[in-house]
Amino acid sequence: MAATQRILDFLATRRPSGPCLVVDLDVVRDNYRAFEKALPDSRIYYAVKANPAPEILRLLAAMGSSFDTASVAEVEMAMDAGAPADRISFGNTIKKERDILRAYELGIRLFAVDCVEEVEKVARAAPGASVFCRVLTDGAGAEWPLSRKFGCVPAMAVDVLRHAKALGLDAYGVSFHVGSQQTDLTAWDRALGDAQRVFAALAEEGIVLRMVNMGGGFPTRYLKDVPAAQAYGQAIFDALRKHFGNRIPETIVEPGRGMVGNAGVIKSEVVLIAKKADNDNVRWVYLDIGKFGGLAETMDEAIRYPIVTARDADEKSPCVLAGPTCDSADVMYEKTPYPLPLSLTIGDEVLIEGTGAYTTTYSAVAFNGFEPLRSYVI
Repeated sequence: MAATQRILDFLATRRPSGPCLVVDLDVVRDNYRAFEKALPDSRIYYAVKANPAPEILRLLAAMGSSFDTASVAEVEMAMDAGAPADRISFGNTIKKERDILRAYELGIRLFAVDCVEEVEKVARAAPGASVFCRVLTDGAGAEWPLSRKFGCVPAMAVDVLRHAKALGLDAYGVSFHVGSQQTDLTAWDRALGDAQRVFAALAEEGIVLRMVNMGGGFPTRYLKDVPAAQAYGQAIFDALRKHFGNRIPETIVEPGRGMVGNAGVIKSEVVLIAKKADNDNVRWVYLDIGKFGGLAETMDEAIRYPIVTARDADEKSPCVLAGPTCDSADVMYEKTPYPLPLSLTIGDEVLIEGTGAYTTTYSAVAFNGFEPLRSYVI
């Protein structure tokens, strides 16, 4: 999504120095309403890790959102923003037992697991809590696929939830994540089929699961068009009916990028333009922000952000785009060079759009002495 007029006005009047992210809350509000409309029967758990700015969390809490958190610090951020404990899940499958205990003391009763060892930690630190087991998915169709780090195969999920029940926990349901920036509408169909098989296997033993956490994956628009929230909602509802018939379970979705990605724009500056040889056709354009300043998702050139300059009407040629640090890995686009105006010059301002998610939280504290990415929420 292009920079909103509110963002452009803010940059024109405030003229912040150095790279910065500006997020327009009006866009976040519109996105939340779109998810509500597209998935009216699902509870929305905003993925705090996408962008934990207090202003965003307060807005979403006031609108009735629930929150998916990855740490005790994120639990506390959500609560500080006004969310009650019963609207917060501890969705990280890798937790210290003392952190489970702290969350339990704060009132959290919903935890993610993906192995019997994690179930045993939850049973000791959060007796009687509800757990959902994460099932592996292949991530096909996602621009930022998730690895095998999280989840287990469906057959093991049956064992995990059986063990949870035996230890006095509430075997509440299953979860999955189809991969971030998922553009294949059928991805949820495959995952919901796996979820239904776990439900059916445990039902035969008298263990009745009640919830499917369908995770995130809802995309924001970068260089390519993506389906609207309504299209995802219809595809997900059709898949639920296909696999669960008239016994559709409770459902949760965890949008992060889809909630805030298109609400933010990074203002950057061209620091240097150079070539590596006299006969080189490709210029190197160095910005004052790179992988370590918040653009980590350019790793493997997975996410290609829209880049806007005041010279975009001029002729363009391919460039290698790199960051300012003394690290050779700090190159955003080289395998597929980025077309930028031939007239682009040192000191020009560059807007990097669609950067509301996973930028401030990926920004290094002070790598090479560069300050973390500053953020303004308007």
